[in-house]
Amino acid sequence: MHVFVTGATGWIGSAVVPELLAAGHEVTGLARSDASAQALAASGATVLRGSLDDLDRLRSAAAASDGVIHLAFKHEEAFSGNFAAAAAADRSAIEALGAALEGSDRPLVIATGLAGHATGSLVTENDTPDPASGVSERMRSEQYVHSLASSGVRAASVRLAPTVHGDGDNGFVATVVAVARERGVSGYIGDGGNHWPAVHRKDAARLFRLALEQAPAGSALHGVAEEGVPVRAIAEVVGRRLDVPVTSVAAADAADHFGWVGGFLALDIRASSAVTRDLLGWEPTGPGLLDDLEQGHYFR
Repeated sequence: MHVFVTGATGWIGSAVVPELLAAGHEVTGLARSDASAQALAASGATVLRGSLDDLDRLRSAAAASDGVIHLAFKHEEAFSGNFAAAAAADRSAIEALGAALEGSDRPLVIATGLAGHATGSLVTENDTPDPASGVSERMRSEQYVHSLASSGVRAASVRLAPTVHGDGDNGFVATVVAVARERGVSGYIGDGGNHWPAVHRKDAARLFRLALEQAPAGSALHGVAEEGVPVRAIAEVVGRRLDVPVTSVAAADAADHFGWVGGFLALDIRASSAVTRDLLGWEPTGPGLLDDLEQGHYFR
C-alpha cells in the first residue's frame, strides 16, 4: 500500500513510518520543517511539505494514497492553554482526509486518547467517552471518523494510553521525571492509587499498521499494553532512580507542583485492549512502563 502519514516525524509517527516500510508499504509523510523532511527522507519515505492547516494539500495526498494514518496534533498549542483551537484544527484535517477517501473503502486510521473516558471502571473498546470531559471536542472527532463508515471509508480510531513510553520520550513520563528532579521530591497526587494505562511506542506503532491493514470500518481500538499502572508506583521508581523522597501532593496543590502535567497525573483510567487483541492479533511485546523506567534512559 501507498500510505500517507501525518505527524510522520513525531514521537509515534517516527516509529510508525519504519514499521510500515519494514512491512513492504510505501510511505509519504507530512513534514513541517527542513529537519523533519530530512529525517523522513533518510528513513526511506517520500516527503510532502506542509502542515495540518494545508487542507487542500491533505486532500490531494489522501486521494493519491491507498490509505491514511493521521497522527499529527497541535500539542504545543493544546498544552499552552488553547486545546479548543488544536482540536478544531484536528477536526478540519480529519474532515479533509475523510472527504478525499469517500466511497473508496480505503482506510483512515486516526490517533486519539483515553483521557476523557469515565473513571472508576474498566474502559473497553465499546465504551464511549464521558460527554462532560474537557477533551470532548477531540472525542467528537473520533465519533465523526466512525461515522465515515457509512460513506465508504474504512475508518478506525486508535485510543492511545495516556503514556506511550520508550527511549526518547519527551511526553508525560519525561515531564514527571523533570518535575521530580527540579522539585527534589517525586510526587503523586493524594494516595497515588489512581492508574495510567501504558503502551510501549513500538507496540503502538505495530497496532497502527495492523489497523491500517485489517481494522473493519468504524472500529475503536485500544493502544493499551498495561490496563493501569498505579501512579504511586511510577513515583516510587522515579524517586529511587533520582535518589529523592517520594511524597504525596494534595490535589489542591497539584497544578502548582506539577504544572500542566498535574491534570493528567490525577487521571484514574483503567482500560482493556482485549477486543483489539482479538480482532487484530495484536500482542504487545515491549517492556512495561515500570520496567522501562528501570532501564534508565528517562534519567539520562
